[in-house]
Amino acid sequence: MIDTPTLVDQYCHGVLRTELGLGTFEAHLGRTAGPPAPGTTFFDTQTGFAVRRWCPPLLGLEPHCPPARYLARRRELGVIESGRRLLRASGISTYLVDTGLPGDLTPPAEIAATGAAEAHEIVRLELLAEQVADTSGTVDALLANLAEAVHGAAASAVAFISVAALRCGLSLAPEPPGPGEVRGAASRWLTRRPVGGRLTDPVLLRHLLWIAISSGRPLQLHVGIEDPTQLGEFAAATSGLGTELILLHGYPYHRQAAHLTSVFPHVYADLGPVLVQTGPRAAAILAEILELAPFGKLLFSSGAHGLPELHVVAASSFREALSRVLAEWTGGGAWSRTDAQRVAGMIAAGNARRVYGLAAGDGR
Repeated sequence: MIDTPTLVDQYCHGVLRTELGLGTFEAHLGRTAGPPAPGTTFFDTQTGFAVRRWCPPLLGLEPHCPPARYLARRRELGVIESGRRLLRASGISTYLVDTGLPGDLTPPAEIAATGAAEAHEIVRLELLAEQVADTSGTVDALLANLAEAVHGAAASAVAFISVAALRCGLSLAPEPPGPGEVRGAASRWLTRRPVGGRLTDPVLLRHLLWIAISSGRPLQLHVGIEDPTQLGEFAAATSGLGTELILLHGYPYHRQAAHLTSVFPHVYADLGPVLVQTGPRAAAILAEILELAPFGKLLFSSGAHGLPELHVVAASSFREALSRVLAEWTGGGAWSRTDAQRVAGMIAAGNARRVYGLAAGDGR
């Protein structure tokens, strides 16, 4: 058994503070915004089965107990106590938290206290820009305030994240937009945008990316379900500038994401929730990633949102998949046990500590 005593969760969200009914709970297990198939629930997924496998024993129940019994026990303990038990049993020592989603989610300091861990903020660029636009009445003010806001956030944030791929796709032009392009896009956005309106303009999204690149903070790129090799030209354009790029949620294009990490020295990939979502196939998926990516380029993350259970199942699935893969490789003589243990520690925590400038066990 490979030992991974602590993990750095390099990308996640806060957890919900409220008691949850069956419908609300199961909605966080699905991968779509819509309802499950008639007559089923989202517990009927690999994620749902993983929750029922790993989480009930942490609340004093048998593995694979019925969902209704599990949720009744959760309510009996209360949301605070159940969250404390779950997060502290995950083995996660540090959370890097994207604070850009709406809802009553715990901020970094609160999830750290609940989980007896460290936590740091990841700032979402698009939300930051939207907040700036709400208080900027002119194009000049918007552009000046955008740059100031990004560089100001860099003083305390551990990283930035962009969801530009979810807003307009990955096929953005790789170079920074020119000043005229930026001013024109900013003028159009201010003129047409309602208060609170989302940023979807590809020119301004590129502009934001390049401001973030200039800050020197690592930049996480949510690739959605698109082929991340479309980011090859952007990766080439940003090479040598001193900013690491971390590709998030590359499945089912995990091989392509792994390939990019082998081509560009500043490109990394996270494992994300794919190991939970693929269930018993997780070890095979992880092995495919390890076939292509340099071992110093992979980072554990849960991608968890809303439920502390998702942190638990991500950590447990990662440990099990990694142990299976490395047991096979060491057992066959391809790897030494010493090398296997070293690589496990890199992916579990060491790579993230290096990329984000985190000290071992006590934050940045």
